[in-house]
Amino acid sequence: MAVAVPPGRAAGSGWAWRPVARDALLARAFHSCTELRGRFYLVGGLLAGGAREPSSDTVVFDPARGQAVRLGARGSPPRSHHDAAPVDGRWLCVVGGWDGSRRLATVTALDTERGVWEAWTGTPGDCPPAGLSSHTCTRISDRELQVAGREGGIHTQRRYGSIYTLRLDPSARTYCYKQEGCHTASRSGHCAALLQTPGPHPGHQLLLFGGCNLAEPEVAGHWSHGKIKEEPPVAPHLMEQLARLVSSGQGSQKGPHGLRHHSCSVVGPFAVLFGGETLTRARDTICNDLYIYDTHRGMKRMGHRTCLWNDQLYLVGGFGEDGRTASPQVCILDFI
Repeated sequence: MAVAVPPGRAAGSGWAWRPVARDALLARAFHSCTELRGRFYLVGGLLAGGAREPSSDTVVFDPARGQAVRLGARGSPPRSHHDAAPVDGRWLCVVGGWDGSRRLATVTALDTERGVWEAWTGTPGDCPPAGLSSHTCTRISDRELQVAGREGGIHTQRRYGSIYTLRLDPSARTYCYKQEGCHTASRSGHCAALLQTPGPHPGHQLLLFGGCNLAEPEVAGHWSHGKIKEEPPVAPHLMEQLARLVSSGQGSQKGPHGLRHHSCSVVGPFAVLFGGETLTRARDTICNDLYIYDTHRGMKRMGHRTCLWNDQLYLVGGFGEDGRTASPQVCILDFI
C-alpha cells in the first residue's frame, strides 16, 4: 500500500524538510549520494540544468558536522545518471551512467582507505548491458547488486527493462554481470526498494517504483526466507514516526503515477519516495510529494538523493522548481 502524505503545519499533521546545511559543493543533480562510514559520498552529477557534461567531482559531506569537502582522489570519473553502492565497508562502486559522450556499464570504485579511484575490469564470463543511465543498483549482499533499468541510448532502447545480477570482487578488482531471465516494464529514472514480504513465511522482494506510466510498483525479484541477510533496524524513531503518519489517515491511498527522477530510501518496512518529475502534465512538472509505501505544498525537487543516517532521512542536491537550478542545501525530514 502506498500513501501520499501532504505537507502539514499543525502538530502531528504532516511533514517538512528542515535545512541543516548549505554549501555550493553540494549543488548538483543526477548525482549519487551514498552513506559510508558515517559520511555521504556525492559523485558527479550535473551542476546546472541543460548541462551535458557531467561533473567529475567527488564531495564528502559529514552530517555530524554539517561540512562538505571536495575529495582530492585521483581518477574521479565524470558521471551523471549513474548509481553507486558501498562494498565491504571500504569501496564505493559507481555503476554505469553518462560520461558526457556515451552510456556506460562499467564499474569504477573509490578505495576510501587509500583515497584512490580504480577502474575495475569485467571477468571473461561478463555479459554487460548495452549501456545504463537512470538505472538502479540495489545491494543484495556484501558483494552482489541487482541492477534494473532500460538499456542503450535513445535510438536503441528496448521496449522492456532488463534485470542483471552484478557480482563484485574487491580483492581482484573485477566485476561480472549476469542477465536474469525475467524482464520488467521499460523504466528510466525509477527507484528500487528491497523490502520484506509479509505473511507467515517472510522473504524479500525487489520493488520498482516510477520511471514509466504505471502507478503500481513492479516486483523485479524475490528471495525466500534466509536468502537475504537480515539487518537490524537502523532508524527505530524514524520508523515509529512513519508508522504514525501512515496510520493518521492524512494521506491519499494513490501511489505515484508517471513519476521519474525521484528518490527512495528504505526505512524498516517502509519505502519513502519524494519529489521527482511527473509525466502526466505539461507544466509545473517538478513535484514535492512524499509517498510512503508500507509492506505490513513545499519544496520541490528532482534529480536529488535521499540518504539515511543516525535515525534521520537527509535530502541532498537536486534541481528546484525551475528544473535548472541545483540546490546547495542539505535538509532533514521532520514530522510536525
